[in-house]
Amino acid sequence: MGPVNWLGVFLAAALAVAIGLVWNGPLFRTGRQLLPGNAESGGNYGLVAFVFLVSSVMLGHNFARIGAETLSAKPWLYFMQTGGIAIAFVIPAVWLTHLRDRAEPMRRVVDCLFWLVAYLAMGLVYWALG
Repeated sequence: MGPVNWLGVFLAAALAVAIGLVWNGPLFRTGRQLLPGNAESGGNYGLVAFVFLVSSVMLGHNFARIGAETLSAKPWLYFMQTGGIAIAFVIPAVWLTHLRDRAEPMRRVVDCLFWLVAYLAMGLVYWALG
């Protein structure tokens, strides 16, 4: 196992949070915050950042296990890994939660696409720093 790219871990998490702020703000004008609650306290954004940081640490460990040699020979693995986790685990969980809450279909699609874009962006950070 190679070393975890800690710079990549923190930059990937920060990029995912930034995408979330833009996605739920000016991009789709959903009128929703990234996480509901009192935005003035900043606590909710800290929680969102923590969730993405945990995901990014897991991805960083995963890429360290794959190894720099393999990743340099097969750079598409960055996107297969991050996109695969989003498609196989995160998006079904988000979709089922919205389905249970009877959210409108377009909101389900927009939120699921956010998670796919955020995870692929994290893969992009690891690839760029590779």
